[in-house]
Amino acid sequence: MRKHLVTLPEVILIAATRGMIGFGAGLLLSDRLSRDRRGPVGWTLLAVGLASTIPIGLQLLRGRGVDDPRHT
Repeated sequence: MRKHLVTLPEVILIAATRGMIGFGAGLLLSDRLSRDRRGPVGWTLLAVGLASTIPIGLQLLRGRGVDDPRHT
């Protein structure tokens, strides 16, 4: 089994990108604001969140894997 060591700043970065995805999707699905106001902001947050999540995830998966000595 492989474990991945993740630092606190990396966890915060991952949480922020996931939050952007959720907030953007929430804006697009809600009826609180007019479509003209929520559309551009919602799509931007969703796109930036998705676009940044993929490279961050790949970097973490390729990064510092540590072999678990209990499962060798």
